[in-house]
Amino acid sequence: MKKIIFATGNQGKLREIRAILKDADVEVLSMKEAGFDGDIEENGTTFEENALIKARTIAAVTGLPTLADDSGLEIDYLNGEPGIYSARYLGEDTPHSVKNPNLISRLAGVPDEQRTARFVCAVAAVFPDGTGNPGNIEKCVRATMEGRIAYEEAGENGFGYDPIFYLPEYGCTNAQLTPEQKNAISHRGKALRAMCEELKAAGLI
Repeated sequence: MKKIIFATGNQGKLREIRAILKDADVEVLSMKEAGFDGDIEENGTTFEENALIKARTIAAVTGLPTLADDSGLEIDYLNGEPGIYSARYLGEDTPHSVKNPNLISRLAGVPDEQRTARFVCAVAAVFPDGTGNPGNIEKCVRATMEGRIAYEEAGENGFGYDPIFYLPEYGCTNAQLTPEQKNAISHRGKALRAMCEELKAAGLI
């Protein structure tokens, strides 16, 4: 079984990723499990650039194939905020117990049809060539999940912005879906499955 690192320290993401890739013949390691505990400066201007920065960095240090994602929430009424700054919205370590009510308050009085939003996920893959170079095989895919910003938080599942992301077709928030339901329709699930197909087609996994 091939080992692939997923460049994240977020345990919620890691659980989702392992569940989504459970049928692929790969062992998914976290950065910590691969022996990397440094910080990576995500100074890209797009989700794709940030995902590639993380994947290139980990692949160069470990010499192992690396997947990385960069994801976030785009709210149309707020001109796409928080976007690529979703993890750093209101500060590096600000909890979602502060972030989520803040976003709801910024949309106070805004009607349903103007509360449109989406989760975006870019997944990058870097397969090192064994010479110490950052990687000679790089791929990147993007996927989205459309919804609206809820009027209040709801749900205990998921993490991050899930409790305020309302899915009209399901009549609930992301955090009210089961993990299996969420993985089937989420931006990250779509992007990872698309990446998995790309890597299989290229004979990389």
